[in-house]
Amino acid sequence: MKIKYFLLAGLLQGAAFNAAFAQAPVENLSGGSTEQRLSALERTISARMNAQQTIQTQLDEMQLEVNELRGAVELHTHKLEQILQRQRELYLEIDKRMEAVLTQPQTLPQEVAQQPAQPASNSLSENDAYDKAVNLILKEKRYDDAIPEFQQFLKDFPQSSYAPNAHYWLGQLLFNKRDWANAEQHFDQVVRFYPDSSKRADSMLKLGVIAQKKSNIARATQLFEQVISEYPNASEKRLAENRLRNLQQN
Repeated sequence: MKIKYFLLAGLLQGAAFNAAFAQAPVENLSGGSTEQRLSALERTISARMNAQQTIQTQLDEMQLEVNELRGAVELHTHKLEQILQRQRELYLEIDKRMEAVLTQPQTLPQEVAQQPAQPASNSLSENDAYDKAVNLILKEKRYDDAIPEFQQFLKDFPQSSYAPNAHYWLGQLLFNKRDWANAEQHFDQVVRFYPDSSKRADSMLKLGVIAQKKSNIARATQLFEQVISEYPNASEKRLAENRLRNLQQN
């Protein structure tokens, strides 16, 4: 965008310069008396000075227009960045709330605990099936019932854009149940097959924690170092550094 503005300004400047000098009279200084030649020379110099002033005025006006356009572009860019930042903050807030819900003790009201688990249904749409599984965590706090719902979702919609999230939440649910082997499988799916997923950093961190729980210190160290290397600006980096520091101290 800036390059276009500078090209436009250059073209306008050249056009203004040529137009101004084209309007300046050209005197024949080869004949006449000395006074006549001096007078003609003065008129030529005056005309060209006026032309230069005209050019400078036009340049100033064009520069002002370019500055205004640049300011408008910067303002719109700033507003867009604010909108994107707000979206990122909202997404992170949702993730934090879901993780907070999952880490709470799994105490259910008696009437809820007595309800039989609802069988997973493949008659739902992709969005409805995913929402149903997530709501079992967020709204109903029926964590055990959410596991078959996410499993059924992955069976019915293996190519869904929600697939990495489904693997991640299955990993979290199984992790909280200390089912290390199955949790590891789902976290590994996110790390290996979804490199652009926002859940990948935490999945990698959880794989390191599982390796640590299984006393595989070399594997845990490698995973924590990988988190630090690949996600230098993520909150998971700090958690990985703390885990790595604890491993080195023990």
